[in-house]
Order: sequence, then structure tokens, then C-alpha cells
Amino acid sequence: MLPISKLRFDALAGYSRKPWASVLFEELEWYSNQNDRVLALIARDRQDNDFSAAIFGRDRIGRFRAVHLLSFAESINYIRDTLGQEMDEWAARDDADYAQGDESGHPLDFFAPVVPEKRFHSSFATVRAGEKYSPARELISSMMHYYEDPDGNFVEQFQTTGFDARFWELYVFATFNELGYTFDRKHAAPDFLCQGILGEFFIEAVTVNPTVEKGISLETGPPRNEMQYREYKAHYLPIKFGSALYSKLQKRYWDLPHIAGKPIVFAIQDFHFPASMTWSEQSLSDYLYGLKFSALYDAGGRLNVTSQPIKEHRWGKKVIPSGFFCLAGAEHVSAVIANAQGTLTKFNRIGYKAGFGSKHVKMYRLGTRYVHDENAAFPAPFNVAVHDESYVETWVEGMSVYHNPFAVVPLPVEMIPGAAHHFVEEGVMNSLIPAFHPYGTRTIITVVSDDQIE
Repeated sequence: MLPISKLRFDALAGYSRKPWASVLFEELEWYSNQNDRVLALIARDRQDNDFSAAIFGRDRIGRFRAVHLLSFAESINYIRDTLGQEMDEWAARDDADYAQGDESGHPLDFFAPVVPEKRFHSSFATVRAGEKYSPARELISSMMHYYEDPDGNFVEQFQTTGFDARFWELYVFATFNELGYTFDRKHAAPDFLCQGILGEFFIEAVTVNPTVEKGISLETGPPRNEMQYREYKAHYLPIKFGSALYSKLQKRYWDLPHIAGKPIVFAIQDFHFPASMTWSEQSLSDYLYGLKFSALYDAGGRLNVTSQPIKEHRWGKKVIPSGFFCLAGAEHVSAVIANAQGTLTKFNRIGYKAGFGSKHVKMYRLGTRYVHDENAAFPAPFNVAVHDESYVETWVEGMSVYHNPFAVVPLPVEMIPGAAHHFVEEGVMNSLIPAFHPYGTRTIITVVSDDQIE
């Protein structure tokens, strides 16, 4: 019986939790046997203040689910002593003893090739093989047992041209599971019905993709000239975001019978150019609200933030109106969420901290973070070693929620804790920012020799 972190337990079995469990029980300790054949957790009953434990084994489609519950006891030490023997007994059982009888479908394997290697997306090929991304690969391999595929084409798309879109769905899935939600995926659209203690809402995953002609991307990335770069951010990027969001708006999800007045959230990620999400989110904010925000210091050294309306975005022959939230039908979209950190390197970092992958991998994360000072106009730099014991990261870290001021069904802030929440009223943006909120970051990954492993 080996103690493991909550992060590792969550990566292996956390997707089986029900939202109400945290109301009734406080999880205290998490365990595994030598080869993760069985897992266990010890919890305290919040009402009676006594203790129990649950043992988990993989069901027929590979999901860890509770197979045995220990009787409640007043002593946590008694539960610990009893649990070790019980785990050994359950680890020795046949796989059939872990079956629940209600499994449906078949196990998903994201990494078993379903297409020739020449068709692999470059990012899929990167995470599928090699030591540097082994933490992400093993983390996703654990997650895939719990992922439902209502369209039936997830694996093929994940391995080929749809990698970015499908990967972004995995990030959304991991984040809202971390926040205590379960998912109803009986309907193919929108992507997720999130069900939690505070209620339900829908999420539709959206990606900004490169413009492609004859299989070749036409994207050239941001110009190096400063003036051209400003024009690129002010017009080209909003048009890219606008195209993706407007296409989803035309789906009119709010007319579907199963929506029933619940909040609808668009979760968008920018994949139009390598690492574009690290420098494009400000353009998303400008486009959503149709406002350009400027920060200037007055004579007394106080920071003043002003805004100017944006009428349109123009790039070449393409012209779109600014202000997504002002478009007809957009009042049915409660919020738009984005996270520049929702990338493969985040999976690699969290996978590493959860104990997955090669121990030869070392990671360093550097970037900028929000400064909690009303007179600070610029973020502060940070530089941390991911492999340090003190390093902590969550899935929701770095997420921004842009609330629609005209929403028919607003999204309560409490439904997405840990994210930054932004509100605009009469041209003024007010934000609720968590204690640590990173912006664009970069992860340096190295592979060290045996004598460098601590």
C-alpha cells in the first residue's frame, strides 16, 4: 500500500467521482498498490466525523470504479491498518471481479494507429513517441478510458488533421472534471453538458485554425515590423477569432430542446499558428466587447484605464463588425472562455507532477503573471522548475472567462472557480483575478542522465 498524491489519484480515477461526494465526504489520503492495479482513498464523513475507505479497480472498459467499501470506524489508524490487507486481497483477484455490469461501449485507445504514420499530425507524432513528452502521453492514456466519443471519430481526428480541436476538447474535459463536474454526452452538440453541485451549463469547444490551401497553411505569423504587428493584432487576429465564433453562433444551439435555458459557454483556443495562443488573447478580448482598452499613468503616478469603441476589423478585402457579444443571437452565449496555457506542455507538466513519464525529464517554466497592484500596467516575470517538489499547477490555472454583458442566461462566477473573470459595463472592464494568474509562458524540457536524477 503506497501513498500517492491526490493529483495522481485524480489522473487515474478522479473522473469517476460524483459531484455530491465532496458534500458528504472529505478525502484525506490516497493509495495505490505496486503497479496501480488497485487504488484506494480514505475519507471522513463530514456529518458523523468517522472514517472509511474505498478500493477501486478497473471495470471492463478500463475505468477505475469503486469495488469495495470498508465499514466506518472512529479511528483513521484502524482504517489504514485494515486497508492494506484489503488492497492486497483485491489486487490478487481476477479482472472479472472488478466489472460493474453496466459498462457500455468499448475501450478507447488514442495512440494505437488507425491511419498510416504519414498521415499523423505533427503534434500527435510528438506526443506519441519520445521521452520528452512521455508524461503527457501517459496522462492522456489514463484519461482516455473515461472519455466518451459521441461522434465516433475522435481517435482518427486526434491522430490526423483534427488533433488541435480534439486536444482542446481534452483540456476542457480535464479542467471541468477538476472543478467537480460530471458530463452528460448523450447529445453530440454542444460538446459538454457540465453537471455540478451549483447547476448545469453547456460548453462548446471552438478552435481558431490556420487558413489552408491545397493542404498547405497560408499563415505567416506576426509581422516583425512594429506598426504592421499592431495592425495584425488589431484586425487580422480579431477576424480569425470572429470567423470561428460566428460559425458556432450559426449553429443556434439555444434552439435545441435539451438546452432548456441553461447557460451556453464557448471555449476557444487559437491554433492558427504555432504558439499563437501565447500572444493573441488580447485581440480576443477587444473583439468580444468591441472595445480597445488603454492604460496610461497620470501626473500623480496613478494608472488610468480607458476604452475606445471599435467599429470594425478590416484586413485586405475582409471586413467584420467588432463586438461579438453585440451580434444578433450572441445574447444566448453566456460567456467565452480561453486559456493560453491549455496546450500540450500543460499536459506534460501536470503529467510529470502526477508521477507519469520518464524520470529523466526535467522542465522549467518561464513567463509572466498578473500583478495584484492597481497601479501596475505590466505583468511580472516568473521562472520556476516544474520538477521541484514545491511546484503546483491546476488545469484551470490561466483560464479567462469573458462574461457577456447582454446574456439572456448569465453564467455565475462561482461555477468556474480558479479562473480570471472579466466583466464590461459602460466601457469599463472589471476583473476578478486569482492569486496566481499566468499569461504567455514557455516550458523548457530537457532529458538528463541517470546520475542527474535526484
